[in-house]
Amino acid sequence: CKKSVVKSVVEEGPKLINDLINWGVNFTKLEEDKNIYDLTKEGGHTKRRIFHKDDITGKEIEQKLINEVKKRDNIKIFEKCMAVNLIEDSETCYGAYVLDCESGKVLTFNSGVVVLATGGAGKVYIYTSNPDISSGDGIAMAYRAGAIISNMEFMQFHPTCLYHPKAKSFLISEALRGEGAKLKLPDGTEFMHKYHDLAELAPRDVVARAIDFEMKKLGISCVFLDISYKNASFIKKRFPNIYKNCLKFNIDITKEPIPVVPAMHYTCGGVKTDIHGKTNIKNLFAIGEVACTGLHGANRLASNSLLEAIFFAKQASEFITQNYSGVQSFIAKPWDYGHAVDSHELIMIRHNWEEIRRLMWNYVGIVRSNKRLKRAERRIDILLKEIQEYYWDFKITTPLLELRNLATVAKIIIKSAQKRKESRGLHYNLDYQNKLEKIKDTNIFKNN
Repeated sequence: CKKSVVKSVVEEGPKLINDLINWGVNFTKLEEDKNIYDLTKEGGHTKRRIFHKDDITGKEIEQKLINEVKKRDNIKIFEKCMAVNLIEDSETCYGAYVLDCESGKVLTFNSGVVVLATGGAGKVYIYTSNPDISSGDGIAMAYRAGAIISNMEFMQFHPTCLYHPKAKSFLISEALRGEGAKLKLPDGTEFMHKYHDLAELAPRDVVARAIDFEMKKLGISCVFLDISYKNASFIKKRFPNIYKNCLKFNIDITKEPIPVVPAMHYTCGGVKTDIHGKTNIKNLFAIGEVACTGLHGANRLASNSLLEAIFFAKQASEFITQNYSGVQSFIAKPWDYGHAVDSHELIMIRHNWEEIRRLMWNYVGIVRSNKRLKRAERRIDILLKEIQEYYWDFKITTPLLELRNLATVAKIIIKSAQKRKESRGLHYNLDYQNKLEKIKDTNIFKNN
């Protein structure tokens, strides 16, 4: 991590949490004393330091911020839209082209400042806790515009995603392990003590690799997370969302263990920024998971993502308010549709989407090697060429844009992983198992 960034975020954290409380975020308080907030801990934590709202903290924060945005007359929201490309000229950003997903028209937005807040790239992997829209769109657009993309080899795999054929991307929070849940093999044997002194509370990369190793060694499809030995009323109150969702699949977590597998969870790298969210492209900012701020380093500590998001949102907004006055005089040309026609071959998009996600899981996943990375690179280059030809021949749609971005980000991850000749944090390469003494960022940008 960059110490100066960590120091700033930690020092500002309490004030930011108070801002959220003042906006109506209802963090959970102790049952026995409603004046004291209930703090929790997760993997890698030694102290209870995390404010939470039951087990839906992110949703609670997001909903309250959306409510605040809707109150403001100076903010206009465009829904059912998707950004296509940034408008860039001479390393300066002037706005974005945006697809109206209902009409199919591409709108031109001219702007003095563009802030990317598009989230991560979890859908580049076949198993992920991320929603379907996490296809790395902001990272891919920034890359095409010439922005520096840093440390994309550091993709965090959450150790415990629900394993069930009908459960799509349902995360089993690390807070369960924080409250004492145990990881077990199908025969009930605990195994995490063999891999780390903190056992279930080891950092995520350690736990994910341990589960991956045990699954491959034994040829099993999942392991099990067991908190059923705790009081049933405590489980229902502390984890109401997880309890209800597991019940939908006939799993009663108060009585039986939960089948789990590792899944891609968080993009620690991203568009490189400074402490204000500024990128190397003039007028372009990035905040949240799309950005690489230096806070996470090679491995994100659980729950720091929400704190990072609100810290850099405030940093960027204050810097922009003080240094930018309005829309640039540059007026972009309308979108050129060329000779593109409607596509009747959506099967190609679906096929390529699935192929990218599977090859990334198999070759650029929790454990990597030079040979696996080389195979992934060869195949992604072929796919990128096919997708690029398709992109220019047919009218753009959301699935086509997401596929193009997904393939671009996959290539960036592969190139970043090949550049790092060591194993550090979330990047584990069988051919370079030791850390290098000198720490370097892996920077990827167009044409390098």
